[in-house]
Amino acid sequence: MTSSELDPRTLTILGVEEALEAAASPRATADTLSGLSAHPDARVRALVARHPNTPVEVLGPLAADYPREVLANAGLPLMRLARPNLLGAFPADAMVALLGLPEVPDWVLDSAMRHEDYTVRTVLAARPGLPDERVRALAQDAGWQIREAVARRAVLPGALVRQLATDDDYDVRKAVAIRDDLPGDVLRALVVDGHGLVRSGVARRLDLPLDCMITLAADGDPDVLATLARRVDLPAGVRSWLAIHEAPLVRAAALQAWTVPPAWLQRAEHDADPDVRAALARRPDASPALLARLAADESEAVRRAVLERPDLPEEAVLILARAPEQDIRLHVASAEGLAPAVLEVLLSDEDTTVRTVLAVRPDLGEARLGVLAGDPSAEVRRAVAYATDPGPATLTRLARDANAGVRRAAARHPGLPAGLLTALASDPDDGVRLAVAGRGDLPPGLQEQLRWDADASVRAEVGAAP
Repeated sequence: MTSSELDPRTLTILGVEEALEAAASPRATADTLSGLSAHPDARVRALVARHPNTPVEVLGPLAADYPREVLANAGLPLMRLARPNLLGAFPADAMVALLGLPEVPDWVLDSAMRHEDYTVRTVLAARPGLPDERVRALAQDAGWQIREAVARRAVLPGALVRQLATDDDYDVRKAVAIRDDLPGDVLRALVVDGHGLVRSGVARRLDLPLDCMITLAADGDPDVLATLARRVDLPAGVRSWLAIHEAPLVRAAALQAWTVPPAWLQRAEHDADPDVRAALARRPDASPALLARLAADESEAVRRAVLERPDLPEEAVLILARAPEQDIRLHVASAEGLAPAVLEVLLSDEDTTVRTVLAVRPDLGEARLGVLAGDPSAEVRRAVAYATDPGPATLTRLARDANAGVRRAAARHPGLPAGLLTALASDPDDGVRLAVAGRGDLPPGLQEQLRWDADASVRAEVGAAP
């Protein structure tokens, strides 16, 4: 059968070798190539992308995955003559893939300039090595995303920097505000820009002149002042002013500087706003005594800020182990290296889930596991049975527990005293006997007993046991 006789509706299930032969055939029809464009083999689809008979409507989607093959298509020049705006019909992801190639013909760049999808023009505006005339044209684009991409270019003519610094869109001006090559007069104009995000961008600049800092210190936007307050190179007067600003956001930001006078730390501990105290709790130089006091703070936000630290002193952990929030106590219960005093507090926690998490800790010890083996909650007692080494006495207690689920867990424990297996093999609960039957260390007598068990699943389990 020749390629022209193939049924396009069945081409996707064609064998790879047959599909490759059909896609490489000079006589392949547009219908055949359209069908093969959906073939699961990538090599087949790549051949379709290079074939001169492939329709434009098929080439467009293929260009997203095979941009080189599409550009190398021998039929492309004729297609361009017939349809001057050929690439205008290509989907955005296909055009983006074409623009991602290191060497792209000028006619592709021209089509990208005119493409109706702004994402294509945005990618073009960020393309390295783009000629100045194209950059200037894109700087006039109606889409702010395109002008923003131009403003972020590493190299930009000074005239365009000044033009974009007065753009109607604040995102464009914000991109200009962080440029390394910003002229001083443009920088000072952006210091008093009408949008706070632009002024915040200026406030982050490492090379911000002192007079600009003074100007920004009088800003009415707390977000701008907070950005400024995080700087470590502020004049002392500005720093002091921001540290006592009426906005909690600004006071908290002032505590995030690398170096803070001790008096500020003392004042922040008694600040009325919890966000300020939380910022204090995150400082790397917070003393153990301070962290302990903040762990007992009345605000949940402050306690959670303390909880985030990996270097908490024992006293702070002990206080958090008594926190009113269950998830904070759970976090403590699952932490590594807990002191004995903390374990004792968690041992009597009112929440069942906390005690359950505690029961599976590898460092709890036999004595504490023994306490939990008598817990009112069956969930906690069952968790003890999952502990690595609860000890013979505790396992014996669990094997005789009134709750069948606890006995089931105990019956599977590898450290279970051998003398308990006989009783568990005759347990009235089918699940307990099933757990015993699945053990690989059963004496022959118990194996034989369970092979005659009343429950079919138990009998089958004996045969499946390792």
